[in-house]
Amino acid sequence: MTNTDSQVNELVLPAAEPEFVRRHSFIELSARERAMTFFDSGTARELLGSFDRIESPWLPLQDVTPQADDGCVVIRGKIGAENAVVVALEGAFQGGSVGEVSGMKCAAALDLATRDNERGVKTNAILLLETGGVRLQEANLGLAVTAEVMASIMNLRKHVPVVCVIAGTVGCFGGMSLAVGLASYIVMTREARLGMNGPEVIEQEAGVDEFDSKDKALIWAINGGDQRYQTGLVDFLVEDAVEKIVDATRACLKMGVPREHRSAKVGLFRKRVEALNPSAVWDNPSKLRESWTKEAQP
Repeated sequence: MTNTDSQVNELVLPAAEPEFVRRHSFIELSARERAMTFFDSGTARELLGSFDRIESPWLPLQDVTPQADDGCVVIRGKIGAENAVVVALEGAFQGGSVGEVSGMKCAAALDLATRDNERGVKTNAILLLETGGVRLQEANLGLAVTAEVMASIMNLRKHVPVVCVIAGTVGCFGGMSLAVGLASYIVMTREARLGMNGPEVIEQEAGVDEFDSKDKALIWAINGGDQRYQTGLVDFLVEDAVEKIVDATRACLKMGVPREHRSAKVGLFRKRVEALNPSAVWDNPSKLRESWTKEAQP
C-alpha cells in the first residue's frame, strides 16, 4: 500500500463568517417582511392587504400601474405581549410616495390605535418609513393626507409612544419628514437619510453649486443617519440588522411617552438656529456637530 493509498482526507471546515455576513439585513426586506419582524410569533394579521385590492384610482388615469396595497402595509398584533400596529411604506413602489389611499391607510391605523387607547386598551404604534414624500401624481390629495397622518400622530402620541424607523437608502423626505419630526422616538441606520427636501430637488431648484445630487459622500454627510443622530434629531442609531432594529424599537416602546416631545422643544431649536452664522461657508457638515450636538440637549 502506498502512502497515497493510506492517506485519509481531512474535513476542512470553512472559516467562520464575519459578523456582517451572518447579519440578517433589515434593509433588504420588503415592507411586509419588515413589519412582520416586530411581532410576537403567531399574533400578526394584515389589515387591508393585497387581496382586498384597495388601490389608487388615480394612477391608471396617468398610465401608471397601481399596486394592490398602494405601497402601504398595515399589520396588527402583539409586540412584547402588548397590542401594536405597524405601518410600513414600500420604497420599491413609486419611491414609497404617499398618495390618497396609502396615506389614509396609515392615518386610519393610527386613529384606530388612538380609539383603543381612549377605551383603555393600550395599543402601540410603529411607522416604517421609506418614502420620498407626497406622490406627485396625486399632488394635493397627497398633501392633504400627509396632514391627516401628522394629526393622527399628534393624537396618538398623547397615549403611547409613536416610533418611526428609517432604515433604507430611500430615506424619508418631503412632508413625511415633518411627520417623523412629530414622532416620540426615531430609529435610523447609517445607510438611511432624513431631510425635508431631497438632493435632486435642491439641485433642480437651486443649481448644482447649492447641492450636487451626485456627490453621495456629501449627501450622507448631511442627511445620513449618523449626522442626524449626532445632531440630536434621532434617538437611536443602529446597524442594518433585524435584531438590532427590533431591539431598539422595542426599547423605545418600553420608554413610554416622553416627558417632552422633540417637536415641543421650540426654544431649544430657536437658540440653535439663531446661533448659526448664515454668511459662513459650511464646507464640512461635521462642523455643525460642534455647535449643535446631541449632548447639548437638556
